[in-house]
Amino acid sequence: MKPIKIGLIREGRIPPDKRVPFTPLQAEEIVQRFPSVSMICQTSPVRCFQDKEYEELEIPIHTSVEDCDILMGIKEVQIPDLIANKTYFFFSHTLKKQPHNKQLLQEVLKKKIRLIDYEALKDSQGNRLVAFGRFAGIVGAYNGLMTYGQRFGLFSLRRAFECFDINDLKLELRKVALPPIKIALTGAGRVAKGAMETLDTAGIRKVSSAEYLTKTFDEPVYVQLSSADYHVRKEGGHFNREEFHQSPGKYASTFPAFTKVTDLLLAGAFWNPQAPVLFTSADMRSPDFRIRVIADITCDINGSVPSTKRATSIADPLYDYDPATEDLHPAMSNPGFVTVMAIDNLPCELPRSASEEFGRDLIDRILRPLLIEDPEHVIARATIADNGNLTKYFEYLRDYVS
Repeated sequence: MKPIKIGLIREGRIPPDKRVPFTPLQAEEIVQRFPSVSMICQTSPVRCFQDKEYEELEIPIHTSVEDCDILMGIKEVQIPDLIANKTYFFFSHTLKKQPHNKQLLQEVLKKKIRLIDYEALKDSQGNRLVAFGRFAGIVGAYNGLMTYGQRFGLFSLRRAFECFDINDLKLELRKVALPPIKIALTGAGRVAKGAMETLDTAGIRKVSSAEYLTKTFDEPVYVQLSSADYHVRKEGGHFNREEFHQSPGKYASTFPAFTKVTDLLLAGAFWNPQAPVLFTSADMRSPDFRIRVIADITCDINGSVPSTKRATSIADPLYDYDPATEDLHPAMSNPGFVTVMAIDNLPCELPRSASEEFGRDLIDRILRPLLIEDPEHVIARATIADNGNLTKYFEYLRDYVS
């Protein structure tokens, strides 16, 4: 195996992203496990792991990464920073033809960059191999509890980003003291599992959807809802998961039944624009609509949750939604409004822990296909561009970049 130099690049987006593909310990492990691989770390003032933490483990710190073969970051690389004829790993946010990144992909092609997108790294069944979803769920649910406590003057939690790591955050959850409210969590994937981790740590009991809808409790409870729990076929008959994923327009939402008994909503389900929304703005004006705090972890703007009209930020995480006018206002400004948390980069609040899990998956699932052999074509299927051309897997982007 020929020598390969991997560079951990500095994040250039504003606001900056503090996450890294590999922690210092993981970078050391890679060099030990793959003798032909060397690693360098581009100096950065914002990274959650300081330069000296890499240096202490003999990972060199450089200002330039021009001599590296493979460059790995997290978010989109700024166009002026792209180096021609390199292999890059990052979340390009071009797979859905996002308009704001069209020029980025055009420049990747122009500079004959081999671009491998983390989001497209999947096994032969289409399951993602690396993702930050668990930490989006952990932080999103934490922020939902924090917001509820703040709105009703029940308790005060430190912001997630003020916690050193996930263990520190879980200690903070000991402060959660809720009345017997009901919390609805949508989703069944990584995000929902992360959210359940937070709710379980906070000591909130999970109940079935039937219990949730029909019973009263003397303690806070939550329900985890999959698509089958709040969708019905318009033509009657049983819910069919495969049909729902392929033809979601054949289904209608029954979620308004849950809005009548829910105090806090944690929206963690992937939403297909062809699928019905959870509820409508008209539903939110109903006297029966009980939800007063929504943590939209998925942050689909104008998507399944009508109050998510814009994303929020870590610096400014909340706003209020007026169901009567559909206008947005400062958070906690009126008891009749709904308070919304819609941060679109939740894992960035726990960058050290999120990076550690992400890097672990990269080492265990991606490095061997990348560096040694790839019989399942994992890397090929995730390669958007190579040598100035879109690959066969991403020909559908041709009109996007033309």
